[in-house]
Amino acid sequence: MPRSYAEFALSAGVLGLGVFAAVVTARLPGEGGYAGIGPNFIPAVVAAGLLVTGAWLLWEALTGGWRNRGEPEAGTEHAIHAGAFGWITAGLFAHMALIGWAGFVLAGAVLFACVARAFGSRRAVRDAALGFALSLAVFLFFVQLLNVNLPAGWLQPILGAAGI
Repeated sequence: MPRSYAEFALSAGVLGLGVFAAVVTARLPGEGGYAGIGPNFIPAVVAAGLLVTGAWLLWEALTGGWRNRGEPEAGTEHAIHAGAFGWITAGLFAHMALIGWAGFVLAGAVLFACVARAFGSRRAVRDAALGFALSLAVFLFFVQLLNVNLPAGWLQPILGAAGI
């Protein structure tokens, strides 16, 4: 019997979402065409992640509850961290504002740095550099392998010279 019905319901919901995503993905065509990777590849990865996460959470909920989640404050189930919420919200709005004219890579770097700050990091330059590297890797994956056009923004002269 689960310790918390909320944990059970959320776990079952994630697992159900994974099953739904897998069923929808199975109906997508699998031919790769000139891209080499079919339109069902990324949805299949997401569906697999949801299935694994949902199964894991459900197993945790059924075997004594989610572990290491801390004790809730009196009167609430979880504490609200207004500063962290503010940093993530600011990062999302900055990403939306920047992606059109600064480009995907720079917008992603700003979002990554804001989320890292929300999680307590005080190394803004390192976080921005890491966010830049990860965003550039994602950008190159989508543009080169999947042939999806993402906005290059300010990096267009550099990325365009590289044949992207």
